[in-house]
Amino acid sequence: MISPDAATPADWPVRADEAARSVTRMFGQRLFFLPGTHIAAIERPSGRLMNLRRPWHYWWQAHYVDCLVDAGRRELAKGARFDGGSRPSAGRLASQLVTGIRLRNFLTVVNNYYDDMAWLALSTLRLANLAEQTRKPGARRHARIRKSLTLQFDSASTDDLGGGTFWSTKRDFKNTPATAPVALYYARTGNTAKAQALVDWLHTKLFDPAQGMYQDGLRIGPDGKVVLEAAIYTYNQGPVLGALLELGGQPNLDRAASLVDAVSRNLTRPAILASGKTAAVLRCDGTGDGGLFTGILARYLALAAVDGRLSDRTRAVAAALVIETAQALWEGRRTVGTDEPLARHGAHLVFPVYPETPASGSYPAGAAVELSTQLQAWMVLEAAAAVWAIQN
Repeated sequence: MISPDAATPADWPVRADEAARSVTRMFGQRLFFLPGTHIAAIERPSGRLMNLRRPWHYWWQAHYVDCLVDAGRRELAKGARFDGGSRPSAGRLASQLVTGIRLRNFLTVVNNYYDDMAWLALSTLRLANLAEQTRKPGARRHARIRKSLTLQFDSASTDDLGGGTFWSTKRDFKNTPATAPVALYYARTGNTAKAQALVDWLHTKLFDPAQGMYQDGLRIGPDGKVVLEAAIYTYNQGPVLGALLELGGQPNLDRAASLVDAVSRNLTRPAILASGKTAAVLRCDGTGDGGLFTGILARYLALAAVDGRLSDRTRAVAAALVIETAQALWEGRRTVGTDEPLARHGAHLVFPVYPETPASGSYPAGAAVELSTQLQAWMVLEAAAAVWAIQN
C-alpha cells in the first residue's frame, strides 16, 4: 500500500509548489557557472562536471521549461513566488533555462530530432505568453527561437508517406512523437491547415481502431520498404489529444473524447490509496526517457478535463485519471533526510517512479534520483492543480 497522507481535502497548488521547489533545488544549477543561465542536472547526487559528461537530454530540459511555466502561471494567479520572495520567479528561471539550453546545445536551439525541437517550441510559446502577462522582457527573443524552429518543422513535414513529420534528420521515420507536437505547435500558432493535415495523417496512418490509440510510426527501411512500428506509448496520446482540442470542431472533439476513453481503458493500472480506495492510475514507463511519458499525457488530459466543449462524462474521466494519479504519486513521496547527499541541494521530496509503488522502494535513501521521473511527478501535480483550479 502507498504510504498514508493527511485526511484533509487536497490543495493541489500547494502540492505542485512543493514539487517545484524540490525539483528546482535538487536539479537546478548554472550552466558552466555562468550568471544568467539555468540548467537541470540529469541525476542527483552528482557533481557539475559529472553531469556535463553525461548524455545531453535536450527534450528533458524542454519539459523542465514547461513545468516552470506552469509554476509561473500559478505565481501570477496567487501573487507570490513558488519558492519564496528571495528566490527567482518561475518565469525568470524558465527564461534562464532557455538560455542554458541554447548554450549547452552549442549556441543553437536546432538539433537532429524534430520532436525535441517541437517540445521546446511549445514550451517557449507558453513562456512568451507568460512573459506578456507579467510584462516581462523576453518575448522577442522567444519569437526568434520559434521562427528558427518553425523552419525546421516546415522542412520535416513533407508529402513523403502521404504526410506527417519526420522524427530526425535521417528522414527515415515518420512518427507520432514528432508529428503530434508539431501539429499542436502549428495549431497554437495559427497554422490550422497544416495542423489539421498532420492530425488527419496520424488518424489515417497510425490510429489503431482496436485500441482506440495512436501507434508509434512508419519506418522506411534500407530497401525502401515501409514498416509499421505498432507500439503504443502513453506520451504519444497526449499531444494528439492536445492538437485535437486546440483545433476544435466536432470531428476533432469526437476523436478527443474517444481518445480519453481509450486511455482510461488501456493505459491504467490499479493503485491502493491511503483511503483504502483502489484507484485507476495512469501507467508509467520507468526511468530514462520513459520517466517523462506519463507526465506528458497527464498535461493534456488536464486540458480535456476542463474543456467545456466535451461532455461531462469525458471531462470527469480525464479529471479522475489526473487526480488519482497525482494522489498516488503524492502519497508515495519520500522526504529527504538531512543526512543524505541529496539534502545538500536543499531537496524536500523525492517522488516515486511508478504511482502504485512508493518512492522508498524505487528511490531509497542513498539511491541516485533521475531528473525525468521527478519532472514527471511535477507535471502530474501541475495537471492536478490546473484541474483543481477550475473545479474550485
